[in-house]
Amino acid sequence: MTAGTVELRVSDGIASILFNRPQALNAMTFAMYEQLAAACAQIGADKSVRAVVLRGAGKAFVAGTDISEFRDFKNADDGIAYERRLDATIELVERIAAPTLAVVTGPAMGGGLVIAAACDLRLVGPRARFGVPIARTVGNCLSMANVARLVASLGGARAKRLLLLADIMEAEEAVACGFVLEMAAPEEIDRRAAELARTLATNAPITLRVAKEAIRRLAAAELANGDDLIRLAYGSQDFREGVRAFLEKRTPEWKSR
Repeated sequence: MTAGTVELRVSDGIASILFNRPQALNAMTFAMYEQLAAACAQIGADKSVRAVVLRGAGKAFVAGTDISEFRDFKNADDGIAYERRLDATIELVERIAAPTLAVVTGPAMGGGLVIAAACDLRLVGPRARFGVPIARTVGNCLSMANVARLVASLGGARAKRLLLLADIMEAEEAVACGFVLEMAAPEEIDRRAAELARTLATNAPITLRVAKEAIRRLAAAELANGDDLIRLAYGSQDFREGVRAFLEKRTPEWKSR
């Protein structure tokens, strides 16, 4: 299976980021996260960019991090290093000065949900689905920063439901709760995405930048340190069992240790 790519194109002041690994539902490899960080840096250096559209190739947005990347994790320090690396990349997405629009036509799971939550607006198709099913799959955790993003975007009760029940939020609910701007029919979503991007690109760029940064600062103002929680999850035997079970396509046997 290929490592995948994150591709950046800029045209008429609108940057397009494409997660391109459709055979794996765009599950992110570590190399793809590095490419996403590089794309954010390139956008930041390009003063012509007035709006950014992020989308996935094929049927999915991003199905999270490729679980095979966890195969060689040996202890909690590996989990700390991974979560810090992921936090740094997601923060780069969140700190893009131009307004960002995630176009989600299929699954946005785990890291994919976090990337979508780091964007300013979300446009979905009827088959969009959001979730963090790690409580029944791998047994790891989210960083404090990413939990804070979900709470800010979804509210505490819904974030708990997704995390504790490993539940899935369908497109209709995502629109109803305000996480998603709107839903478009499959044959209309490209046109609507282009329309929204043009609207964002024509609004006052400094006003948009200030609004984005003000909201980001408010959300991050009292962010607590959660390294002890990450160590608890990634240092557990349950996490190692979860990775093995996922890769062996079987149900994990949780031991609570």
